[in-house]
Amino acid sequence: MQQYAGEIVHVREASLAAEIGLQAGDRILAVNGQALRDIIDLSFAFADEEIELLVEKAGGEQEIIEFDKEYDEELGVEFAAAVFDGIRNCANHCYFCFVDQLAPNMRASLSVKDDDYRMSFLYGNFVTMTNMGARDFERIKRLHLTPLFVSVHTTNGALRARMLNNKKAADILEQLQHLQAADVEYHTQIVLCPGYNDGEELDKTIGDLMELQPQAQTLAIVPVGLTRHREGCEPLTMFDRQGAAGVIDQVEKWQKISREKTGRAFVYLGDEFYFIAGRPVPAAADYDGFPQLDNGIGLTRNFIEEWQACEANICNPYAEPIYLDIICGKSIGSVLQSLVAQLQIPNLHVRVLSLENKFWGEAITVTGLLTGKDILEGLQANPGPRDGIIIPGSTLRTGENIFLDDVPLTALQREFAAEIKIAVDGRSLKQLLTAWHDQPAFSADKAAYTWQSNAAYTKE
Repeated sequence: MQQYAGEIVHVREASLAAEIGLQAGDRILAVNGQALRDIIDLSFAFADEEIELLVEKAGGEQEIIEFDKEYDEELGVEFAAAVFDGIRNCANHCYFCFVDQLAPNMRASLSVKDDDYRMSFLYGNFVTMTNMGARDFERIKRLHLTPLFVSVHTTNGALRARMLNNKKAADILEQLQHLQAADVEYHTQIVLCPGYNDGEELDKTIGDLMELQPQAQTLAIVPVGLTRHREGCEPLTMFDRQGAAGVIDQVEKWQKISREKTGRAFVYLGDEFYFIAGRPVPAAADYDGFPQLDNGIGLTRNFIEEWQACEANICNPYAEPIYLDIICGKSIGSVLQSLVAQLQIPNLHVRVLSLENKFWGEAITVTGLLTGKDILEGLQANPGPRDGIIIPGSTLRTGENIFLDDVPLTALQREFAAEIKIAVDGRSLKQLLTAWHDQPAFSADKAAYTWQSNAAYTKE
């Protein structure tokens, strides 16, 4: 059997790993004689109280480290990758794949498409299951890897095979039955494409998945996103106002049926449908605890709830006039405008700059896909008094101060004299606006954390 290894990149201070002498650059080959394919294997093997680690040092020599530990005591290391045997890449060529719509000459890592059930279990990545076999389902059952996140798109096998450009995609209902038999819970999603998997096909898919409850936990439906870089791709169209309204009405009927049976809606729509249709996003209670928030479902309502729950200190109004710019995408602009209008703080002047996405195309309106260049040009096109700039954390690569187009946040700092600060949610935005001088500024040596939804890139 081929031997894989987990490469350590960081050892936490005062951890068990530090105590036994592990260092960055060491590679863990086995635990108690068990080979390791990923951190899932490591976690299960490390549950024992008596541990024998086979470690390869940076120089290539191997050694065995034996020690005792508490049952739930962690090793205290971070690895270069969650999977040691290499991530499984996607073999599909979906009609709607965002990676296939990237601009030319972009960073190679942006083209990486994972379709690995282990990443689904560990991090909530959606997978199609087209590259899974009997051994994979057996392992999922044996280790009870739950919940998983599955990109269904349609339960019509022939249509799914066509839309994913993979004949194995037709087996989706059979594969979901494997998860049912293993008593594994899973969340599902649909990328809805007008004229393909909408209308009657959508009704069939929702009905089929609702029959698979309770293992099938939720269904998220998001509209297809089309960039201006679609050379050679399937000719798709976006939803217009009438089409988006029709999807909302169609899904609300299913939500009513589900609530009468289970007390929960089961199926939820991406915010873009409501923006396109010109309708308000649902109330917080309609999202049943936001089970697919990490997939972007209910982000706007959650943002509003965070804003409203924040008891900002506005007892001390600004002594001098202060001018702040908020950066956002086209879709959320009106929502932010209405929230900002509630503040009524003396000497506070706020502009919400809803910027067009020139990099990806005007059809892409979400804030998280704004690039550094678009933000830079948007600020230049809106002169005037500016003491501060608020950048949404979702525009930055996870854990780094770099935009999607590789423009660093420091580029904005060099261009504008205004202070730059980052808002990651509704609470932090309200705090910035109500107490600007008390909130920390952007630091070049401290990355901002942000969650990325369905990002078409991976961290290098």
